[in-house]
Amino acid sequence: MQIDEERQRKAREYARLRRWLSLTSNAVLGLCAVLLIIFNVDKWLRDQLQSVARQFPPLSWQPVPSWYPLQILLYFLIVTIILQIVTLPLSYYQGFVLSHRYGLSVMTLKAWFIDRLKGGGLGIALQAIIVTLIYALLAFQPQTWWLWVAICQLFFSVVLANLAPVIIFPLFYKFSPLPDGELKQRLLTLAQRAGTSVRGVYTMHLSSKTTAANAAVMGLGNTRRIVLGDTMTDRYSTDEIEVVLAHELGHHVHNDMWKALFYDSLLTLGGLFLCSLILHFVIDSWHYYLALTDPATLLFLAVLAGLYGLIIAPLSNLNSRRAEYQADEYALRATGKIASFKNTMARLANQNLAEIEPSPIVEFLFYSHPSITRRLKHADDFAQRLMASHPEPS
Repeated sequence: MQIDEERQRKAREYARLRRWLSLTSNAVLGLCAVLLIIFNVDKWLRDQLQSVARQFPPLSWQPVPSWYPLQILLYFLIVTIILQIVTLPLSYYQGFVLSHRYGLSVMTLKAWFIDRLKGGGLGIALQAIIVTLIYALLAFQPQTWWLWVAICQLFFSVVLANLAPVIIFPLFYKFSPLPDGELKQRLLTLAQRAGTSVRGVYTMHLSSKTTAANAAVMGLGNTRRIVLGDTMTDRYSTDEIEVVLAHELGHHVHNDMWKALFYDSLLTLGGLFLCSLILHFVIDSWHYYLALTDPATLLFLAVLAGLYGLIIAPLSNLNSRRAEYQADEYALRATGKIASFKNTMARLANQNLAEIEPSPIVEFLFYSHPSITRRLKHADDFAQRLMASHPEPS
C-alpha cells in the first residue's frame, strides 16, 4: 500500500486548518474569560446571583458562611453556556463544515447537532460535579484543597475509563458483537497471549458518522473489550487488523493507561498547587475576591488552568508519543508482520487524512502519536534489527 500524494496534499491542508481553528477557539475562550474579569462582569454576575443564593442559607455545619453551593452552580452553568455560544460558530465550522469538505463526515446537520447537545450536556454535568466538589473543598480544606482535588480527579478518571465502553460511548455509537470467525478468534488469541482479559470483541458502527477508521481496547477490568470500527473491518485484511489490535494491546501490556493516569495526576497536582498559591495571594494580599469560595474566582481559576494546560501539553504529548512507540514495538514483536504494519500505516494515513510528516515543531507541540513517517521508519529499523539478530547462514 502506497501513500496517496493527492490525499497527503489534502491532509496537510486539513491539519493546518484544524490547528488554526483549535488555536483560535482556545484564544477566543481565553480572551472572553479575561475580558469578563477585566470589566468585572464576573463579579457583577456573582452579585446578581447572590439574592438567589441567599434564599438558601448556609447549613449550620458549613465552616465558611460565604459558601453558597447553588450560587456557584448557577454561576458555572451561565458562564459555561455563554462561552459555548460564543465558540459555537467555530465548533460548527470545524466539526461539521470542514469534516464534510474533506470527506471525513457523513453526518447530517441534525445528527451533528444532536451529538453536540449530548456531548455538551454530558460534559457540563460532569464539570458541574467537579466544580461543586472543588468549591466544597475550598470551603472545608482551604489549605490542602488542591491535594484532595487531584486525588478525586484520579478516582473519577479511573471510574470514567471503566464506564466509558458501557455507558458513555453507546450514547453516540451503536455497538454489536463481532461475528464468530477467523478474525475474532485471532484477536482473542492475541489478547490471551498478551495476558489481557477482555469481555468480547465488538464492532463500533462508525460508518454512520465518519469515513475514518479506528480500533481500540476500551475499558478497565470487567468492562475491557476489543472494539473495531466498521470502517476498518470492511477495508482491512485480517493481518492488518491484527497488527492494529496488537498495538492497542501493547498499551495494556505496558500498563500505559495506569502510567498515563499517574503521570497526568502528577501534572494536575502541580498545576493545582500553583493555582492555590496564586489564588491565596490574590485574595489574601490583593483582596480581589471576597473569599476562596467566591463564585467569581471560577473564571480566574479557569484562566490559570488554561495557561498551565498550554504549557504542559508538549510534556503530555511527549510522554504519549513514547508510549505509542513502545506499543508499536510490541505490535511488531508480537505479530512479526512488518509488511502488514506498514500497509496499515499507509492505509490509515490515506483514509483518515493523517499528515505523514509534519514539521518537527508541530509534532512536538501537538502530536500525541509519532508521525506516520517515524512509525514507518520504526518498522524498517525493526526489520533490520530482526535480520541482524537472525543472519542467514553462509
